Parts: sequence; structure tokens; C-alpha cells
Amino acid sequence: MKFIDGNWLTREGFHFIYAIQPYRTYIKDRAVEVLVAPKDVTERSAQLDVPLLTITFSSPMADVISVRIDRHQGRKKRFPHFHINEQANVSVEIIDSDSMVIMKSGKMAVHIPKQGNWKVEYFYDNKRLTGSEYKSMAHITGPDGKTYIREELNLSVAENIYGLGERFTHFVKNGQSVEIWNRDGGTSTEQAYKNIPFYLSNRGYGVFVNHPENVSFEVGSERVSKVQFSVEGESLHYFIIGGDSLKSVLNNYTILTGKPSLPPAWSFGLWLTTSFTTDYDEETVNRFVDGMLSRDIPLSVFHFDCFWMKAFHWCDFEWDRDIFPDPEGMIERLKQKGLKICVWINPYIAQRSKLFQEACEKGYLLRKENGDVWQWDKWQPGMGIVDFTNPEACRWYADHLRRLVDMGVDCFKTDFGERIPTDVVYYNGADPQKMHNYYTYLYNKVVYEVLVEKRGKNEAVLFARSATVGSQQFPVHWGGDCYATYESMAESLRGGLSLGLSGFGFWSHDIGGFENTASADLYKRWTAFGLLSSHSRLHGNQSYRVPWLFDEEAVDVTRFFTKLKYKLMPYIYAQAVKSANEGIPMMRAMVLEFSDDPSCDYLDRQYMFGDSLLVAPIFNGEGIASYYLPEGVWTHLLSNKQIKGGRWLKETYDYMSLPLFVRPNSIIAIGSNDTTPVYDYMDHVEFHVFELEDGKTASTHIYNTDGEMEQSVLARREGNKIIITAGKETAKHWSVVLRGIDQFSSLLGAVCESTPLGLKVVPKPYAKEVEILL
Repeated sequence: MKFIDGNWLTREGFHFIYAIQPYRTYIKDRAVEVLVAPKDVTERSAQLDVPLLTITFSSPMADVISVRIDRHQGRKKRFPHFHINEQANVSVEIIDSDSMVIMKSGKMAVHIPKQGNWKVEYFYDNKRLTGSEYKSMAHITGPDGKTYIREELNLSVAENIYGLGERFTHFVKNGQSVEIWNRDGGTSTEQAYKNIPFYLSNRGYGVFVNHPENVSFEVGSERVSKVQFSVEGESLHYFIIGGDSLKSVLNNYTILTGKPSLPPAWSFGLWLTTSFTTDYDEETVNRFVDGMLSRDIPLSVFHFDCFWMKAFHWCDFEWDRDIFPDPEGMIERLKQKGLKICVWINPYIAQRSKLFQEACEKGYLLRKENGDVWQWDKWQPGMGIVDFTNPEACRWYADHLRRLVDMGVDCFKTDFGERIPTDVVYYNGADPQKMHNYYTYLYNKVVYEVLVEKRGKNEAVLFARSATVGSQQFPVHWGGDCYATYESMAESLRGGLSLGLSGFGFWSHDIGGFENTASADLYKRWTAFGLLSSHSRLHGNQSYRVPWLFDEEAVDVTRFFTKLKYKLMPYIYAQAVKSANEGIPMMRAMVLEFSDDPSCDYLDRQYMFGDSLLVAPIFNGEGIASYYLPEGVWTHLLSNKQIKGGRWLKETYDYMSLPLFVRPNSIIAIGSNDTTPVYDYMDHVEFHVFELEDGKTASTHIYNTDGEMEQSVLARREGNKIIITAGKETAKHWSVVLRGIDQFSSLLGAVCESTPLGLKVVPKPYAKEVEILL
């Protein structure tokens, strides 16, 4: 929200109370409170008829500073609030002097003036990150009488801002006005399904504005050297989050707001759906499933979209038995083919649903202030919205899901949850403005907890569209309704990378685009991209997405990249565990991994898939890839071609390949099974070692499908000697492939054979260390 008219004037009708001069400073238990006046109030005559802002600094955990700005503190408490995982007994050091108070938490510090002009500065490890200048903090009254608290934090030269949720606008958010207000706007507008009031700066810090309601950001778009954020009301609360790297900032942010949960291994396989408005029945489903199997394309999940229920009945959680007369038997037959089952749901109850009257009578739906159920005709005629602040409504909704899980359903696509009205009354008295964004958290939490209860923690997964702070705990999220164009493919990736920089670990998109039907060319390029994403789903609107409807080469492409993903599952699943533990995304913007390389600051058409794989999808019909490799010698995973980095490249690729490069000094674990994502990742695994430089060490871990570490492998190079060390003895067969190395002088603890990719070293049974002299 913009408040000023150029540099010198305020907008007409807006009245400002600025934080100008500190009046009193109070040092409390692990906190500092400052009364700040809009003028010099040292003289008693100036202490009448003057407002004060109360600024409170504290720390919920090491390396994080909490800042709260209040004017009038007597307002009615409004909720909900985001759940913040504050740590008990945080070690805070407060250094008090005549002119300043310095508060330290971990390596973070805030410098707070006690006299002179009000100016706050934030440091991490003695490096200045940002600051709030004279007149940056302000209480503002608008022409309509509404009040706001505004903060402005400095933007330094060459400082870039990222995140703020899944945004499809430019990847670097500088110059953008962003409203944190969930909307059903597709992928081609400034609206977003997943608005997160957290941004990440390439200077090595993050800012989390702790408000579920609308937060208005002006990222260098009002004052070009400031990030401004404001909320309506009389208080503003935010956190400055530091860290040794951008990844450690995300780790700290997700300690505060919740780590991404680890999805089950089977969810990383290929998903196929009925599509949305297509005609389908059990025969159609079987034709598609059998068609994939007969073409040797291994499926993991089959998803039934909306019309598994009767039209105009969404949701009543009842199969349309005119189309699916034996859903129980159908599910069992599909499971016999090795498939997991997903069905579509939303948090709305259509008037034609048999559940509508029951929900009305029992108070399970949102109501207007006059007591009527809130209804409209968009999406479903006369639909109401489930009130998830009512514990009984939650149990009622969950019971219907439990019945489906008992029938054999394994997961749910939790669609919608963005268009939540504000002219409603909630069961628990929640503030509708705060609930608009927060609603999706309660909705997805109810569904996720049913799956945890019925299937177990390691088996729970959603396919969710809307999100807010904390929703990363209920994966997976997908990018919503995109078009079948290269432009929409690129904007989808932009949104996914932005979401990953907002604390979300796992993300997907509709392969081939949702709206319209892709050309065979686009379908094949999007398939390669989709199967090198954390989660991979073929889904559309008015047309089916099975590959043979595009061309026969699309079948080959889908088969090839599906099998490649399954072979990579030992690596992929280890990266998933890391995402869950550290709060970093599987699909990482280049700036997250290479923050010291300024060439990576703006890259949004390529990404790191975990620690070691660089993926650059192709976004044109000519097959031309334009991508950047950071410093070092990179190896193409498929061709074994080595390229020296630190430069841009432009190449042409056929449909069976794309830029897929392995970072130097890396180990990629490649599995022995290309027919399923779920298998024993340690059995006959090959550890491929790439461009191990003298004096360097590479390492990797193998986890079982319960997320438990089963093995660790370390490779280090000392001159012409490479030493491979396993974490523990194992009877399982494993080997090491030294990529690009085809000769050796001697070998200890193993046998060796030549392969087209490099030397294959097979340790002796139960060996923990192997030495190769080149």
C-alpha cells in the first residue's frame, strides 16, 4: 500500500505519526522496550497531547530478532495467529550504554538508540544487514479513518528480494507491490494461491511479518531503496532472521514456523489423473492405466478429479455410482496393479449435496452476521463453506475422509481454499480478515491429520493448491492452473522457485499445462521438466494427458524420464529428507546454492534439484537451451560430457535430454530399480563420483523409505589417490563409479571393471574402505 506522493509529500488525506526520537528505554528480562515520540519531548511542556509508539525488541530463538510496534494497546485481541515455535530461555545479551542499547541473540544483534534521531540497525556476525531509518516506522491514519502501522527497511546497493510465496511475477521482487491475500488467480497474473509474508534477501537475512491478515509490501516500489510493509490496525510484529547462509536463514525460518513434513517415497513417482472436465468412467481409467503399463511407463498414483462425485454435489464424498458402480472393487483392482489412489476434494458443500442440510442445522458452515449460512453460486450452486474453527465440523469433515481412506483412498488433492469471504462469522469468533489467508491452514491440517492417523506419519501426503505460513508442514503443493504454453511453463517454474524461498520443501505443477492442450513438442519438453521436479503429475482440464495422444515419441520421453527418476530415487529421497530436516526446497533457485556468484541472482529458468543436480528445462520449440554453469567442471549426467563452468552456454537438445549437470565434488547415488519409486535403495546401489578435486571431499547418505539413514559414503582425493569410506559394514551389494576416470594403478579392498562412464569399483563384502591409486 502506498502512502506517499513522491519523496516530499504524503498522499492526500493520510496523517502520519512518525517514530522520530526515543524518550525512554526499559530493559526487561531478555527484551528491550522503547517509547518513541514523533518529536522532541524532553521538555515537560512537550509531553502533553502527544502520541507515543512502543517498540519492543526480543528474541524467540538464536539468530532471530523480534520487533513489535504498538500505538494503542487496548484494542480487542483478534485471532487467529500463526503458530510460532518460540524456544524457552533463549540466551540474550543486552549491552546498555548512555547512547545505545545493543541486544544480541546468537550472531544477530540490533542496535537501538537511546537519544537523538530514531534509527535501528540489524547486524549478523558484525555485518550490517538492514535498518529502519528516521521516520521509517510510522502510525498512519487514512482518509477513511482506518489506521495502519508501517515499517521501512533499507535496501542496499545490488540487494535483491525473493520469496513472498508462490508468485508468478518476476522472480526478483524488487519494484513490485505485493498484497498478501490468497486468490484463485491462475499462474499468469500477479495474484497468488500461496501468499507468504516472508522474504529472503541476498544479503543473507529474511524478514517474516507475523500477521495472517493482509500484509502490504512495497519492495522498492514506493521508496526505491526501501522494503515497506504495513498492516491495518494499531500494531505490527515482524522478525529479522539471520543465518550463515541463505539456506541457514530458511532453516531458522522453518524452525519458527514448522518444517516441511517428509512425503512418502511412493509420492515421488509418476501421477496420472482423469483430467478435470473430460468424460471418464472405470473403463476409461483402466484403458489409461493399462495403456501406461503396456507401454512400460511405470505409474505410482492414479488421481480421480472432481467428477468422481456427482455434478453439483461437491463435496458430498460419495462416488457417482452411475459412473463408478463399484468404487470399492475398482480401487482394489487398481491397487493390484501397484497404484496408490488419490481423490479430489474441496472445503465447500454444495446445496445439492446431501450433507448441506445437516451442515446447516449443526452449524458446520460459515454464517453471515444475521445468522444465515453464507452462500454463493460460484463454483457450485448455493455452496457453503465448512467452518474449520468449529471442532465438531472438523470431526464431521474428517469422518467422511476416514470413510474414503478405509475404502482404499491413499491421499487427497485439497483444492481451493482461497476465495474465503470476510463478511462472515466464525464459530470461535475468529477475525474474518485474519481467517481469509489462515483458512487454508486449518483446512489442510484437518485432511493431513486424517492421513497421519489412518496411514501413518511417513505415508501422509496431500496435493494442495492454497497455502499460508506453516502450510509447508502439509505437503505437497502444486502450482495451480497454468496454460499449455512455454510462457506458462516458465511462469510455473518461477512460482515454484519463489515458493521454495518461502519455506516450502516440495512442489509440483501440471505437466503439459492445465488449460488448453499442449503441442507434442511442448508436452515432451514439459514432461522432462516435470519428472525432474520433486513431484510429477500429468493433469489437464478438457483433454487427457496420456502421452500416446500426443505422439509416439512422447511415449518414449515419458518412459525415459520416469525410469530415470526412479533410478535416481536414492539421491532424490535423501534430498527429500534433507528438505524436511533443514527447511530448504528440493528445487532450489540458483541463488540459494550459489549466493556468492552474482550471475545467479536473477536466474529463474534453471534450478538445482537437491545439492548436486542442475536442471535447465527447455522453453522453446527449437530445442535450444540457454543456461549458466557456475565455476568448476560440471558433468552431464546422461552423456558424461564435461564442461568448464563460470559461463553461459547455448546448445540444442533432442527430446530425450536437456541440460542436466552434476556439480563438481559430488556423489550421486543411482539405484537398481526403474519400475517403482519404492525399493531398497541400498541394494546394488551405485555411487557415482563426479570431478573430485585434489584435497576435496564428497559425501552422500542413503535412507530407507521410512526416512531412516541406512548408509553414508564419503569420497576424498589426496593427489592421485581416491579413498572411499562407508559409514558401516553391510552385506548388501554396492559399488562406486568414478565418472570420467578410465585407468588406475592399484586398488585396495575392491575389484574394478571398466564401463563407458568410468571405472566401476566393487568393494569386497563388508568392506568399509577402498583405496584407488590412479
